[in-house]
Amino acid sequence: MTFKPCLLALSVSTMVLAASPAQAHNASVQMSPVASQTSLTQLIEKALAYDASRKQFYAQSEAMRESGIASATLMDPKLKFGVGGLPTDSFRFDQDPMTNISVGLMQQFERGDTLSLQEKKANQQADGMSLQIAAREREVANAITQLWLELGYQQQAESILKENQRLMRELANFIQTNYSIGKNEAQDLLNAQLQVSKLDEKLQANAQMQRRITSQLSEWLGAEWLQHAGKLQTSNQLPWTTLAERLGNTNQTKHFTLLADHPMVKMADTAIAVSKTQVDLAEQAYAPQFGVEVMYAYRQANGMNGQPAPDLVSAYVTLDIPLFTENRQDKTLAAAQYQVGASQSQKDLLLAQMNAKVNALLVDRENLEQRLSRYNNTLISQAKARTQAVERGYQNNTAQFSDVIAATSDELALALEKQRLITDLNLVSSNLAALLGGFDYQTSTPVIQTMNQ
Repeated sequence: MTFKPCLLALSVSTMVLAASPAQAHNASVQMSPVASQTSLTQLIEKALAYDASRKQFYAQSEAMRESGIASATLMDPKLKFGVGGLPTDSFRFDQDPMTNISVGLMQQFERGDTLSLQEKKANQQADGMSLQIAAREREVANAITQLWLELGYQQQAESILKENQRLMRELANFIQTNYSIGKNEAQDLLNAQLQVSKLDEKLQANAQMQRRITSQLSEWLGAEWLQHAGKLQTSNQLPWTTLAERLGNTNQTKHFTLLADHPMVKMADTAIAVSKTQVDLAEQAYAPQFGVEVMYAYRQANGMNGQPAPDLVSAYVTLDIPLFTENRQDKTLAAAQYQVGASQSQKDLLLAQMNAKVNALLVDRENLEQRLSRYNNTLISQAKARTQAVERGYQNNTAQFSDVIAATSDELALALEKQRLITDLNLVSSNLAALLGGFDYQTSTPVIQTMNQ
């Protein structure tokens, strides 16, 4: 029978090691969910201020409003200048009474209320573009929150792995001491050293993932931020107070009231309004179009009575009357009316898709909460009890040291899986917040540089 090390010393060492996965999470310095929310909010606001897409949508929105003002303005008047009745034998202005130098002014007027409706349509389109800014803000907030939570998980995993590595090194040193005096087998020492090396590898992979996530954040925060970012202190869980309040005011399966506030749904409403305005514009095609022309003709020659010929004034009104409307006006109006129906159907489809996503996410959240409860109430305590039982068996020569390592590894895996569940639960909440409006951040109007600035 192989002589085991001192029972008291080994008991203390292995029990500490067995408890390490659960204890590492509690012993590590964590950022509270509320403090994490504050830091995350500041990061989101900084990213939104830096985001080029928000600036793009804002500039396009302002461009549409300016275009609306231009489209609501009458066409510029046309100036007409020329000579009429000039004799070709002499090209003299005073030879023939019919010769005149004319100057005229022409102005075209649009049909009915076309101008005001065009401005209304442009403003509606600009409002829709402004809503893309709000949609982009939710998209950025969700993306950064998910990276924040993933980075928080990696930091929690790092804390657990480091604590286990520290305890495993202590155990390896203890076994090496006993091995040198013949109280432990070589395979126990080699097994302990192997576990330390495996934890080194896991920590290296963990560090690589943390650096990668931080680099991904630079998409919104910029390369300069990445250069001076250092190590972010994040968390894999957030309070989600606003989201909880909004979910408390919704039906179990029908969330259309909350979804109505989503920018994409509001954009669909705007598209419907634009289509209806287009119908009104199509109806204006049945109204006549007017044009006015006034001309003044100056004559230098004398009349037939020998007296100076009087100057002439001419005035014309042109009228474009839509008499044959079957192939133009009627079809244009019908197309505009069909577009209203298409826009309404598009909104209905969008609401159905978003409502299905919300219900799917709520199912995921419920299942994750149940699984997390199982980890907290059953799995973690069972893994710890198993490790303690294996440790006692090792002391009593009924278990091998490899069994102690296996039990400890299982407890470590369960601790990491628990943190993964916490992270996944918060990722689901982040997606719900993007759909139902659960993010808390403040934004300012983007600053756009124009050619005149």
